[in-house]
Amino acid sequence: MKSELTTLCYLERDGKYLMLHRVSKKNDINQDKWVGVGGHFEKDESPEDCLIREVKEETGYSLRNWSYRGIVTFISGTGVTEYMSLFTSDDFTGEEIPCDEGVLEWVSKKDVDGLNLWPGDRIFFRLLAEERPFFSLKLVYDGKGGLVEAVLDGKAIGLTD
Repeated sequence: MKSELTTLCYLERDGKYLMLHRVSKKNDINQDKWVGVGGHFEKDESPEDCLIREVKEETGYSLRNWSYRGIVTFISGTGVTEYMSLFTSDDFTGEEIPCDEGVLEWVSKKDVDGLNLWPGDRIFFRLLAEERPFFSLKLVYDGKGGLVEAVLDGKAIGLTD
């Protein structure tokens, strides 16, 4: 089994999230999906170090403040387990730059559910909308993109897709 440590951040402004439409990288597991910004930890980084670096690299924005919203454990079904630290921020400065991983777009929070999202992402968007305090979400996939199990704070929950 292979483990990965990552961060994901949703920048918020005027009732919108900054979303990344993953259309630029070859052999991208997220090809054509809409995700937040973030990425893999580098040597000796904390979740916050990774968050700050990845947001700056992918958007041009410098975070001034953020909220650590949860830990999401992705079981891929292909032998990879990812532990993702999920953040949100509405306090950032700078000018947006093009992202080499796809197209950045501000999307109204009410329209996010209509995007091509991973099934498990719909669950954590719901938790974010509910202003749920820090949570642990385990998402088990079948190796082909299908969500087969979701566990919130140690208790199985119904699947939304």
